[in-house]
Amino acid sequence: MTGIDVALLLLRLWAGIVIIAHGVNHGRTQEGTAKWFASKGFRSAKLNARISALNEIAIGLALIAGLLTSVAAAALVATMFVAFWSIHRFAGFFNFHRPDEGWEYVATLSVIGVALAIAGPGRYSVDEALGIAGNLDEWVGLAIIGGGLLVAAGQLATFWRRPSDGGGSA
Repeated sequence: MTGIDVALLLLRLWAGIVIIAHGVNHGRTQEGTAKWFASKGFRSAKLNARISALNEIAIGLALIAGLLTSVAAAALVATMFVAFWSIHRFAGFFNFHRPDEGWEYVATLSVIGVALAIAGPGRYSVDEALGIAGNLDEWVGLAIIGGGLLVAAGQLATFWRRPSDGGGSA
């Protein structure tokens, strides 16, 4: 047991718990989440709300397990980029400026995701047990992050338009 392995486990567990909680929050009130997504400029808001909730829960479970960690980390970064671009960038840095929410939260989870993609999941992971942890980290992990950002850009290009009220802020 090394300190790095324990630290990576803690990062995976905490990021996983946080994003699962976020996904459950999106999922428990699908109608309200869809209305909120629509107010922020998302077309097909019901579809995006459903996908958002399921995606966030799946990301969290994969991070906690350390299963395809770089892919889960890329999905986390991509999800946070969509949130940043469509909502949080309009409100400044700090998250506590209600009703607007700044981008410190999404940036923090993104940095955790990038760090996990580079470092790998650590010894206490399904990836390690399967013998694939070393195949998906470092430069490969960064490439997977890049792929996730391309998917995020595609989602934004397909489904999001800045609201005419200049909104985007939560």
